[in-house]
Order: sequence, then C-alpha cells, then structure tokens
Amino acid sequence: MSSLITEDEISHETELVWLEDIGSLDYVRQSLDRLPTRKGRPAYHRDGRMVGYALLGPTAKASRASGTFRRRVFWLLPHDRDSQPAGLYAKSAPAEAVDPRTLEPRVKGYKTERSEGGPPSSAMRQLGITLPL
Repeated sequence: MSSLITEDEISHETELVWLEDIGSLDYVRQSLDRLPTRKGRPAYHRDGRMVGYALLGPTAKASRASGTFRRRVFWLLPHDRDSQPAGLYAKSAPAEAVDPRTLEPRVKGYKTERSEGGPPSSAMRQLGITLPL
C-alpha cells in the first residue's frame, strides 16, 4: 500500500520501467513485492495487468530469510477507472493508488485531484485539464 511504503524501502531504486504510456492513466496501484532479482521484468500473478516496476541498484540487499528483494510493482485491475470510467472508481481511487506522474525512483508518489476523480482545481481548469466526473 502506498501509505505503508517507506522511503527506506525504496531507497535502492535506480529506475522505474513503464510498460504503458502513463500519460493516459489517472492512477496506478503500487505495492512492494518480494521478487527474486534486483532487475528485469517480474512475473505478474494478479488479475488485471502490470503497468510498471522498479529496478534496484547493486547495493540493494536480499532478505536473509527469503533471499528475495522488495521491489515496487505498479498495476491495474479490470474494474479500475482506465477500463471502466463510470465504474466503482469513477470519483475515487483505491487505497494503494497514486498518480503515476508523481512517481520517480526513491519517491513514493501520492494521490492528486486527478487520481481521485475530481473535481478539478481552478489551476487545472485554467490549464484545460479535465477529469472524468
């Protein structure tokens, strides 16, 4: 969950790899997954689809207990707003969702008016940015 991810847990990230154009996504879900490697595309075992993942630098240490690395994975479910604009998350976002434009390596990201489904601020309206309402 985004609120549970600490800066220490993502301090070894070197890059975020996006599998889709995040410019068209209001939000992505993020989680810390236990993965066998620091780099490379991880296997995906959820419903929906993976839209991105983090790569770790060589100083990242594997868990002594499991031998795995904690890496962020970004994903969407079939009922998320990108697939069902008038659905469950038309005017809200899941707890683990963040605006992908706020994400960078070693930066947790956060929710925005856009990721929450509006209403748009006056600054957004002045820029001509509209949201699904």
